[in-house]
Formats: sequence, structure tokens, C-alpha cells
Amino acid sequence: MTDADLLPAGWSDLAAEIRTCTACSELAASRTTVVVGVPPTRVPVLLVGEAPGAAEDETGLPFVGRAGALLDELLTEAGIAREAVGVANVLKCRPPGNRTPTRAEIGRCTGWLERQLALARPRIVVTLGGTAAAWAFGRAVRLADVRGRTHDTAAVPGASVFPTYHPSAALRFGPRGEPRRLLAEDLRAVARLLAEVSSMPARPSPS
Repeated sequence: MTDADLLPAGWSDLAAEIRTCTACSELAASRTTVVVGVPPTRVPVLLVGEAPGAAEDETGLPFVGRAGALLDELLTEAGIAREAVGVANVLKCRPPGNRTPTRAEIGRCTGWLERQLALARPRIVVTLGGTAAAWAFGRAVRLADVRGRTHDTAAVPGASVFPTYHPSAALRFGPRGEPRRLLAEDLRAVARLLAEVSSMPARPSPS
């Protein structure tokens, strides 16, 4: 059995639908491709970032640039296989110049992520950075106030939300910066949580 055989039922159809989206006219006009994301296959974790960057827009894959390389490195150090977890973004299209997504763009794109969550049914959703945390909590939050532990939120029913820093912040502050240290620490905590949830019954899917 390959990872392709482990895709949630309906994921491929939803991905095809997402790729036709033109709800944000500016993003649709400037993008190279829609970066749908990938579902969890063997580990019930979905990592959620902000939006695609240049490398992601070119390849159609999430977290493949410098931030993605650092994310891979820190996941490996934590004992989590990148190819086994799901990875997605709040926005599926690259904002021009990698600017911060607008509130209106997030609102128009959130429905896609909600449908992905309903299909993938992760046990843990790791939000990377402030935009993803704000989506999960339904409001702006300080990462320092919420990171490092799980939360139950209305936006992510049936899963625990674990906020942490975005790997791009870790790159900006360098290898000795707090964001990198805390991101690595948080991913190790997620690995420990996985050991706990693997022995628990699956949480019911949202009605």
C-alpha cells in the first residue's frame, strides 16, 4: 500500500475543486498554481501555515522553500516523518510579494480548509505562525500566550490545536533565536502527544 492509497475519501475531488477557485481575483490573476496541500497519511497531524511562498507557488507543493527545509529538519529531529503528516495553508494562493493575507482573503479561503479538515480528521492541528493561530482561535492572539500546549477551538472541532512559531520566523531570527528554539521544543511536544493519542479512541467526527 502506498501513501496515495491512504488519501481520505473525497480528497482528490476536493483538491480539483480548490484548484479552480477564483474567489480572490487578485490572487487568481497573479498565482502560478493553487497550493492545495496534502492530507495526513500515517500520522494524524495537520500542519497549517499562512500562505504559499514563491517556491510553493512554482511547484504547487506546501513548504518546499527555505522555511520548508527548516521545518523538515526540525520534524526529523522531533522524530516525526514529514511525509506522513498533512500540510496545508490558510490561503491556497500566494499573495503578491508574499504580503500578509487580508482578512477578506482569509474569509473567502477558510471554507476550503474546513472541508479539508472534515475529510482528513487529524487528531492534532499544529498552527504555524500568527495568521494560522488567528484562524484557529477566530481572533488575533499572541503566540507567546498560546504556544506550547493544546487548545480546543470552535474552528477545529474534533482535534486539538497546538500553536507554535512559523519556520520563517525561525529563519529571520537565526539558529540561536527564540523562535527556532521554541519551534523545535514544540514539535518535540507534539511527538510526545502523538504517543498519547495513538493509544486513545478516535474522537468523533463533527456532525
